[in-house]
Amino acid sequence: MALKHYPEEFKADAVALYLSDPAKTYRQVAEDLGINRATLRQWVLDARASGTAPATPASARPSRSEPDVGSPDVLEEENQQLKARIRELETERDILRKAAKYFAGGDGLVNRFQFVDDHADAFGVKRLCRVLGVARSSFYRWRSGAAARAARARAETELVARIAVIHAEHDGTYGSPRITAELREQGLRVNHKRIERVMRVHGIAGLRLRRKMRTTVPDPDAAPVPDLLQRDFTADAPGRRYVGDITYLPIADGTFLYLATVLDLGSRRLAGWSIADHMRTGLVTDALHAAARTRGSLGGAIFHSDNGAQYCSTDFARACHRLGVTRSRGTAGSSADNAAAEAFNASLKRETLQGARHWPDARTARLQVFGWITRYNTRRRHSALGHLSPINYEKTTGSLTAAA
Repeated sequence: MALKHYPEEFKADAVALYLSDPAKTYRQVAEDLGINRATLRQWVLDARASGTAPATPASARPSRSEPDVGSPDVLEEENQQLKARIRELETERDILRKAAKYFAGGDGLVNRFQFVDDHADAFGVKRLCRVLGVARSSFYRWRSGAAARAARARAETELVARIAVIHAEHDGTYGSPRITAELREQGLRVNHKRIERVMRVHGIAGLRLRRKMRTTVPDPDAAPVPDLLQRDFTADAPGRRYVGDITYLPIADGTFLYLATVLDLGSRRLAGWSIADHMRTGLVTDALHAAARTRGSLGGAIFHSDNGAQYCSTDFARACHRLGVTRSRGTAGSSADNAAAEAFNASLKRETLQGARHWPDARTARLQVFGWITRYNTRRRHSALGHLSPINYEKTTGSLTAAA
């Protein structure tokens, strides 16, 4: 094995040996001494430059009194250096070719570090860092954090699995706020921004609103009823303020079912509802009577609606009078005056149809709406209630007995 450092005496003897025999080349002498040919040549050049090279007769070695430019030894050395440089360039080219797939999604610093880590055994860290333009110290810091990154990756994989389960349990309707609330109730301390990011990265999303169809047909001859809510869709407690509306349920054969609702503004509970294949006044009075049965009494409560013909009819006015309900109506043609009821209907159809244009048949529509309303009251989280379901909110606040 060649030494990295040679004594001065050894260098002088090596130079003298080379100069003593004009028939020998650098390579021959270097092989005899077990050193590199280029190293020997450099020693000889240094000795000549400093004037310490042993004197030899001019006739003995005429070609060695001047630089060896053009000599076979010099040409051979330069040839070997060029070949080495070519091999290095080819290696760098191979490195960059292999790195291309790592940078397909963007030439990020982490991608470079990962490439260096994956190919360190084949090319060496020093060379890879030089070719890719990264600092070795930065790479080693990144590598030292591998265990922590792996732990975070495992935690995120588990989190995605839990999010997917919750998303599936609620028919793919929950977005990040409700999923965050569900996870917190399960005992997981998690930030809502992290849930948003994870859902976005993994393509998990709640349903969004679709364009709505107008079902309100105002009655121009209806007696005026004041707007007692003035777009204030809140209540001090359940059982005091209700809103209602009618929405259509499209069926594949081109027909419709119609749903009338009575929504409690105090707890967002759907206290009463009715489904029929018509939009006559009986549809809305049936929903109102269902709410009265749920609550035990609607005496003293306000019921707010739009100006649809059903809500403006004499029969509906009589039903409200018998139940002790005070009527309230918004401005004709203004959906914002009954926004809470319309928002409920929009959520129902968005989360049951899930992008479809209609239900396959009337029976399926009834069953799916019934199942969704049941989940809505008992399980579905509501942002206005601190992400509690309506019935759980009534239980938590102690208002269930008073409202029942």
